[in-house]
Amino acid sequence: MTAAAAAAARTAAAAAHLVHGMGTESVAADWPALTLAECDELLRGYPGSGGAREVSWLSPRPLSAAAIVRTERGGEVFVKRHHVTVRSVAGLLEEHRFLKHLRAQDAAVVSVLEDADGHSAIGRGQWTYEVHTVGVGLDLYREAISWSPFTEPGHAVAAGRALALLHEAAAGYSAPPRSPQPLVAGFGVGQGADLIESVGRYAEARPAVAAELGRRAWREEIEHWHLPFHQRLRPLLSELEPLWTHNDFHASNLLWSADGQVASVLDFGLADRSFAVHDLAVAIERNAIEWLELAGKGDAAVHFDAAAGLIDGYQQVRRLSAVERRALPDLLALCQVDFALSEMDYFAGVTGSAENTELAYRYLVDHTAWFATPLGGGFLRRLAAHLESGGVR
Repeated sequence: MTAAAAAAARTAAAAAHLVHGMGTESVAADWPALTLAECDELLRGYPGSGGAREVSWLSPRPLSAAAIVRTERGGEVFVKRHHVTVRSVAGLLEEHRFLKHLRAQDAAVVSVLEDADGHSAIGRGQWTYEVHTVGVGLDLYREAISWSPFTEPGHAVAAGRALALLHEAAAGYSAPPRSPQPLVAGFGVGQGADLIESVGRYAEARPAVAAELGRRAWREEIEHWHLPFHQRLRPLLSELEPLWTHNDFHASNLLWSADGQVASVLDFGLADRSFAVHDLAVAIERNAIEWLELAGKGDAAVHFDAAAGLIDGYQQVRRLSAVERRALPDLLALCQVDFALSEMDYFAGVTGSAENTELAYRYLVDHTAWFATPLGGGFLRRLAAHLESGGVR
């Protein structure tokens, strides 16, 4: 194959690149895949790379374009490109400052790299770029879709320990919450005394969300499904110490050692200031319930052992306080709220997908509503009993 033919083949493969959709099927990407020429031009500005030799893997994650790239000098780096409406340079630097703090505490996270001018977030026209190390460990869940379960029972305990170590490293990082932007997932909405009023304020700052909520009976649904959990949780919130957290602690964002331990934590794109037990709730929500399979699998889509393993592993490193143990079940029912609203902002305001906007709204309502069903309520009761019993294996 000639060099020109090889280049044409790579271009065709990038154009045909599929990514994870909001369901279980792969879909056409919203964003063009990273190309070798694009990565080469970017990486020539980074000391030690010499440019790009090969795009060795294209990420199937849908909300940005990312790839592992082999550099001219032999190493590999992780390149990620965002549309400027999703991540500005300033918005991306909020993540990078947190990552740098974690690295300074010897946390097992990837390093964000800087170009020759000392910049880690690079703005070029409509795009914002970042470059990271690829991390240490095996990418066992590279192709896993959202909410898919652990494949090994021990991975839940190992992930719980890794999350607690991450929280210990995050202690002392006192940056304020992130500025309004799509695809950020803390617990800002839930911290308001009046949840309906808080959702309304969130929407006021994001016109696309306000327009979408205006078409729906969202107040009635929030009042019916969310308020019972929030009213129990609200008196505890002032006793939870603020902490910058990962907010997407799924197995696919972890690299693993050969003996089943977490070697690296990846992808801090959703990170924001919330509190530790919220991050643990998100980890349970992401790894213990196959939300996309509930209708077909029923009980088999719910993995209480994974939830218990996450809690037990976490408490091997950092014991939950009495308040955190009380808060966790109700937090679990509400931890999707901020991210679902943020996805609505992304799909309605950036990509213009009415179908995905509707799915994001359904996730906002239906994930919380599930915990009021017999199966979901039973899960929360088992969780509370496990926490009450001590929850350490």
